[in-house]
Amino acid sequence: MKKQIVVSVLAALVFTGCGVTDKHEVVVDNNLDFDRIEVVSVKCADLQSMFGGNDLENVLVFDPQTSQYLVSQLVDDDQDGEPDEFLFQARVKAHSSSTYRLESKENASDLKQVPAVKTFSRFVPERIGDYAWENDKVAFRTYGPEAERLVKDGEPGGTLSSGIDLWLKRVDYSIIDKWYSGNLQQPGYYHKDHGEGYDPYHVGSSRGTGGTGIWENDSLYISDNFTAYRTICTGPLRTTFELDYAPWSQYEVKETKQISLDLGSNFSKFDISISGDIPNDSYTVGITLHEGEGSADIDKDNGAFSHWELIDGVPIGEGIVIDPAMVADGFTTNSNVPDQKQLLVTTHARSKLTYYAGFAWTKSGQVEDEADWAELLQRQAKIIANPLVVQVH
Repeated sequence: MKKQIVVSVLAALVFTGCGVTDKHEVVVDNNLDFDRIEVVSVKCADLQSMFGGNDLENVLVFDPQTSQYLVSQLVDDDQDGEPDEFLFQARVKAHSSSTYRLESKENASDLKQVPAVKTFSRFVPERIGDYAWENDKVAFRTYGPEAERLVKDGEPGGTLSSGIDLWLKRVDYSIIDKWYSGNLQQPGYYHKDHGEGYDPYHVGSSRGTGGTGIWENDSLYISDNFTAYRTICTGPLRTTFELDYAPWSQYEVKETKQISLDLGSNFSKFDISISGDIPNDSYTVGITLHEGEGSADIDKDNGAFSHWELIDGVPIGEGIVIDPAMVADGFTTNSNVPDQKQLLVTTHARSKLTYYAGFAWTKSGQVEDEADWAELLQRQAKIIANPLVVQVH
């Protein structure tokens, strides 16, 4: 899949005085026919070159359109103690560009915005080892080793699933800690809507929205719960973490899933590393169809796969977006076995796969109807195929 950000450094250092040691322009270009608000990235190695080794905590992004400094985030992708990416959220009109100013200031901490909304993720040991993540639009979770152990030992309260669960939030602030805390005091708390949303979404042994498997001879083989996790970052603009899965199926498939979620996006990004001698075109991503009462749409040409259904009488759209070049096939399965009615996307993946999985719940106000959801999904496909271009001058 194409890289999401293209960065070129075109100028040398500029001394400005008045507390600003250096400044550079950042131009963000949008070649699509709709406005975009997205998190963009500048390589920290380029910032170090531009700002002469100054502390990157002192780098700010100034928006001339609003005359304000924007929220930014440093990310240490490889966890070596040094930041690798500098993130900020760009707003760019259709077929247009936006210009921002990077500045290094000694009093940067006094000028940085305190974000009203943010991304967040964490391991949840108090709820049998879930891993949960969210932003201002959506929330997700999946299940860990303690939940698996309870099931295999015949103890109550466990969950055996590598599917991806959806939490239907309708507020822009973080709810993960609050809902889990409420569940400790009142079991089942987050299965009821207390005004912020709730979790009515059933996963079971299905793929939920975005779970993986091996499709062979009309059967889907899946892993157990994740065995280990690593939180890479959680901040105002992006949260990223990794999940490891023990070898599974006759092919001894081993997976590491790096999952990230940006502020403002309805879609988590999944970067999967796969090992094992799996058959060609068998690595699969899926969406549960629950009881098969919704509608599914398969668009292999654009790599967009959608399910629209009612949950407790309220519409929700779930979807997967993937590079069309990686798609082998897309189809739905009809089965009387619980949780096995699914929309499945088989892929050409052998060792790596990137895709996006997400949703929109009408009660959140993000979409009004199925046509709105279809447009949101198609826009995501266009965004992946046409990343914003970032140039630093």
